Amino acid sequence: MNSPFTDLADLVVLRQQWREQGLSVVFTNGAFDLLHAGHVTYLQAARALGDLLIVGLNSDASVRGYKGPTRPIVPELQRGIVLAALRSVEYVTLFESLTAEPLVSALQPDIYVKGGDYAHPEQASNGKDLPEARIVLAYGGKVELIQYQAGLSTSNLIAKIRSE
Repeated sequence: MNSPFTDLADLVVLRQQWREQGLSVVFTNGAFDLLHAGHVTYLQAARALGDLLIVGLNSDASVRGYKGPTRPIVPELQRGIVLAALRSVEYVTLFESLTAEPLVSALQPDIYVKGGDYAHPEQASNGKDLPEARIVLAYGGKVELIQYQAGLSTSNLIAKIRSE
């Protein structure tokens, strides 16, 4: 089985080429465990913001670090294969850290995207902290939050399965 992942070092080289070509790079990241319609809609909206979309996928160890010992449900290789098969996703890169700050620093995407359950650093919000945003704003990139679709979450899916 071929790996769906592109190494960060290779993406950094490609990023320079895309910059020279005037292409707008969008980046997002997450666990994408038990891919569902909310994920797909989110990724389509993110892709629509630029010329290509790179997805940073949290490794299994990284997901356990912030979601707990029972997650992810789906192993990283399988999550990567599913993400890479989506029409809206050009590249998937795997990362081990708890945040995507190292990827954002290295790639410097034109637009960094997260869901509306996060807090935009330039707006008053009760959302979750978005440490990557500080990096994006420091080099002049844009941060976009895509509306969170209530009820569509992996946690809700897991709860429903467990209650059956």
